[in-house]
Amino acid sequence: MRKSIALLFLLSLSVVEVYTQTKVPSFFADNMVLQRKQKVKLWGFDNSGTEVQVITNWGVEVSTITNKKGKWIVEFETPDAGRSYTIKIHGTDEILLNNVAIGEVWICSGQSNMEMPVKGFPGEAVQGANEVILNSKNDNIRMISLSRNVSLTPLDDVELEHSWQVASPANVGNFSAVGYFFAKKLEALLDVPIGIIHTSWGGSRIEAWMDRETLAAFKTIPLENLDAAMKKRQRPFQIYNAMLHPMIGYGIKGAAWYQGESNLDNSDLYKDLFSELINSWRTKWNQGDFPFYFVQIAPFQYSHPDKIGSALLREAQLQTMQSVKNTGMVVTSDVGHCENIHPMEKKAVGDRLAYWALSKTYGLGGVTYSGPIYRKIDEIKDNKVTLSFEHGERGYSNFQGKGKDEQFFKGFEIAGENKVFHAAQARAKYQSVVVWSDKVKKPVAVRYNFRNCSDGDFFNVEGLPASPFRTDDWNEKTK
Repeated sequence: MRKSIALLFLLSLSVVEVYTQTKVPSFFADNMVLQRKQKVKLWGFDNSGTEVQVITNWGVEVSTITNKKGKWIVEFETPDAGRSYTIKIHGTDEILLNNVAIGEVWICSGQSNMEMPVKGFPGEAVQGANEVILNSKNDNIRMISLSRNVSLTPLDDVELEHSWQVASPANVGNFSAVGYFFAKKLEALLDVPIGIIHTSWGGSRIEAWMDRETLAAFKTIPLENLDAAMKKRQRPFQIYNAMLHPMIGYGIKGAAWYQGESNLDNSDLYKDLFSELINSWRTKWNQGDFPFYFVQIAPFQYSHPDKIGSALLREAQLQTMQSVKNTGMVVTSDVGHCENIHPMEKKAVGDRLAYWALSKTYGLGGVTYSGPIYRKIDEIKDNKVTLSFEHGERGYSNFQGKGKDEQFFKGFEIAGENKVFHAAQARAKYQSVVVWSDKVKKPVAVRYNFRNCSDGDFFNVEGLPASPFRTDDWNEKTK
């Protein structure tokens, strides 16, 4: 009899979780930002069958009963932007969240170029960091940063590098630089609180940020018996489990992404992986096709400046933008450095992400958000190739101070049927660009900045750089 009672007791523990107090995940905390004018969720744990009430000082009162596992979740509408709100959670005991702001919330994720803080990495600077930090006091800008972590199974909570912090000289040095500059530009134009959820890990592969079920469709990606030598940050689905899954359901406006350098070895698969990452995040959040803006990786020499491994990855990123709705891509071809994989010009990157959001998400008119994007070959005539582009309606510039009829652009190459590329001359003609070389009599293909590292200077007149591109589809892996 005693054994039977003991067995029943153990079985009951497997169904009912016992908590000694009311708990919420660590990202529900003082200074947090909730997405404005949206039905948001707040959740946590308590004893099974306990009534939990949530009361806000803007007039919300909702309640629910915890389930058998002790989990509770409520939904409520948020008002327009504001600060200094409080949220009271009554269960077994009471939690009080202070100085809550309501505004625009964005996830900023990726690898080291998103992770790089405003104060820079040791020995690697962010341009103008000291002055940026000095002038950073702003109660409307807030950021939470998740600690690096992995898990074989999806977690309910995250570990924190730092909880929600208000922008100030004491804090901003540790903020993601790209995330901070993105937030700063949004706040300046929208005049509402901006909350950044920063979750990134240097050197991480895209597979690590995807859930196991989504990755199962990719038969070439091993999910079992992983190589023990594989670094934690590169293991499929394990960063997702620890650094993204716990946040799913937190109300957001959209996502900003800066990753790709660690996937040069499977650039041929990157477009499909990236597209599925975006679609799966949107499915998990169940907020529709929320905006997803990302950064094309910057020039860097990798194995050799003239090889094209990273150019193929940039091409996959460009194709993702062109095929997945409500996405946008920031080009960084003008800020990269062949010998530094972490460009200093993080403000330019954050600003350009904000251009996309301000124009496409927030409807701010008159903002140019993209540099030239190759459209098609218009004609091949007299040994010259004429190309047309999107986002070049007002023309092009190399910003060398010369008139429009005297501007030539660097970074273009041209080839004939022998597939041998030669440096080319390129010149704007109305809204098109004409490309030629005396060494190529019958051209068939043009490329621009299509190498690991090159120094093209092709911009639209609004000052945004053109995306690297090629007009051919020749099968060259890393040649």
